[in-house]
Amino acid sequence: MKLYIGNKKYSSWSLRPWLALKVRNIPFEEVLVPFDMEAGNPEFRKFSPTGKVPCLLDGDLTVWESLAILEYVADKHPEAHLWPAGIAERAIARAVAHEMHGGFGALRNSCPMNMSREPSPIDVPAAVHADAARIEQLWSECLQKSGGPFLFGEFTNVDAMYAPVVNRLEIYCLGASDAVQQYSNAMKSLEAWKEWEQAGRAETWYVAEDEV
Repeated sequence: MKLYIGNKKYSSWSLRPWLALKVRNIPFEEVLVPFDMEAGNPEFRKFSPTGKVPCLLDGDLTVWESLAILEYVADKHPEAHLWPAGIAERAIARAVAHEMHGGFGALRNSCPMNMSREPSPIDVPAAVHADAARIEQLWSECLQKSGGPFLFGEFTNVDAMYAPVVNRLEIYCLGASDAVQQYSNAMKSLEAWKEWEQAGRAETWYVAEDEV
């Protein structure tokens, strides 16, 4: 499998499948194509039908969209347990993952992921605080039910989907609850997280709109 990704400093959607593959030790080839221009990068069209990253190539198969890639990897590698085993628990996990995929637009638009930004608050609209509060509620409920350290006990695709939020809540000083701190610490302790963060901090590409 070959995973095309964007800048590790900024590309929240690329982080998601990359992290899941790394945490679960699933072999893949990483191909980083940076977007250091206003329109992304025209080179993306050579491998991605949407002209966006991430994009997974597996033989003749092309899979785009982060959550679809995560679903495919889970189907191909059931031994990785990227979804909870029980049907009811798995349904809730998918609901939580899809809420991230389709929601929290205010947070994502106002507070871009940035692996090298030092934590400091910014002025944000009320909708951002509402998004952060909903995420805190989800994390608290999931951790209380599963016992942690990840949202459904062991690391799953749900954690991959919320990984960029860990960075966002920290660098914009948006979450101080026990649940946020507990979950953030668990995610940031992952060797895969450390690898991605270190690489992101070392990048020299600069995208002005992501430098809030």
